[in-house]
Amino acid sequence: MASPIPRGLKQVLQKSPNDIVILSSLRTPVTRAKKGGFKDAYPEELLANVLKATLKANPNLDPALIEEVTIGSVLQELGGAKAGRMAQIHAGYPHTVPFNTINRQCSSGLAAITAVANGIRAGAANVGIGGGMESMTRNYGSRAIPTVLWPELKASHSQDAQDCIMPMGLTSENVAKRYGISRADQDAFAADSHKKASAAQKAGRFDSEIVPVTTKFYAPEHPDAPPQDITVSQDDGIRHNLSVEKMASLKPAFAADGASTAGNSSQVSDGAAAALLMRRSTAEELGLSGSIKARWVASAVAGCAPDEMGVGPAVAIPKLLEQVGLTVPDVGVWEINEAFASQALYSVRKLGIDEAKVNPNGGAIAIGHPLGATGARQLADLLPELERSGQDVGVVSMCIGTGMGMAGMFVRE
Repeated sequence: MASPIPRGLKQVLQKSPNDIVILSSLRTPVTRAKKGGFKDAYPEELLANVLKATLKANPNLDPALIEEVTIGSVLQELGGAKAGRMAQIHAGYPHTVPFNTINRQCSSGLAAITAVANGIRAGAANVGIGGGMESMTRNYGSRAIPTVLWPELKASHSQDAQDCIMPMGLTSENVAKRYGISRADQDAFAADSHKKASAAQKAGRFDSEIVPVTTKFYAPEHPDAPPQDITVSQDDGIRHNLSVEKMASLKPAFAADGASTAGNSSQVSDGAAAALLMRRSTAEELGLSGSIKARWVASAVAGCAPDEMGVGPAVAIPKLLEQVGLTVPDVGVWEINEAFASQALYSVRKLGIDEAKVNPNGGAIAIGHPLGATGARQLADLLPELERSGQDVGVVSMCIGTGMGMAGMFVRE
């Protein structure tokens, strides 16, 4: 006799006409910044491709019915507002469809999806798109962190405020030292991320969520030659034969006596992703209910100390679970961003999550971390995995620079 479904889980699985449902969740490949397939691409180019693919995946939806497009963006000039708006119009959306960007650092993609979902839940819209874009090739560098601070910050002796600009690698070292995450465990976790991503890519598990992008590419070995037209259809940061021994040979990247290396930290990357959200009753009225893949349940954000920002998932996930009345074992698949192996491992262990349920197809250490797009990329990875594994409930979570964590819950249709 089957065990009864817990009350909280039963409520989460129950359908309602007011559900915020997801009809598509797509992404570009994620490529290595300055080296990969998108090193010569523009952020608006990546976003335009995924927005165009969203329309193509939903051919029976009139684009004019979309009432909001919200895109996460961290490093783009002017917050990506102009680049994103250009991409949206170029992709075939009427100029009557509003557009905006959102920046909550590494959670910007999930924050954008959440903003659209909350707008639908509040009755401000019925149809919207949330996602993210980032070209770290074009925009990542020293200008991303202020070097000249308001003198009042130092005069106030507010260490937390000053720690908001602590290099992310040093926050990773803090987490490892304070909570006993060994170098060996970090290297093993990182190697496993590549192993899982390699197996997933070879098995074609990413194919349904990836939008191939044809772009220009200047060959590094021929800098004076005209650009080539290439089509990028796969993530290019995955190492298919990476061993724990190779990981162990890498030098610390942020502190001479540290444990965080280029190998057990997330890759600097380029990419974009977008999800189409809609009120369930609207999908039914438009004859699109057969295309529903999942639904958004809730999201939660929580703060933590800036100098250990990586613990963010460990504070955001409990807040989310309490909000919806579930416990850790109720979740079938976890997509926890691997900003660093140290913080991902700490969060998983702190919450008692079964590691076999975490990033089953690899995470940002192998796939990459295009800041503004990552949350939406994680959702694009999560939904096919829920279907493949037969699990109902999935959670996307990540740490956030300056000291926060975010988590969002999704249920397979």
